[in-house]
Amino acid sequence: MTDIKTRNEIIILVDQFYGKVNQDQLLAPVFAHVDWPKHLPIMYNFWSSMLLGDQSYQGNPFQKHIALPIEPRHFDRWLELFIETVDENFTGAKAEEVKTRAHNIAGVFQHRLGLAN
Repeated sequence: MTDIKTRNEIIILVDQFYGKVNQDQLLAPVFAHVDWPKHLPIMYNFWSSMLLGDQSYQGNPFQKHIALPIEPRHFDRWLELFIETVDENFTGAKAEEVKTRAHNIAGVFQHRLGLAN
């Protein structure tokens, strides 16, 4: 396994992760409305901007989550699947960084949604 160094590796991570999300009993219903061909490139840009600094992402990710019917258990499952996907495919500093960033994002979103403990 290698670390996350390129946009192509971001695409692998995002595609495999959302493949799991779409098969998950808890998360799939939450994301059933998503236009995946439109959404996935946005997620490639988001994570490429976060990890590779390419500044390809434009937008407000929190805004898209406000209306979703989500609870802390959804965030827990999202993180579980995300970390599992990273660990299955990558190892190294960027792999650790993306897991830390995912934890931080989940924490901030839960706090802003009033779901944090």
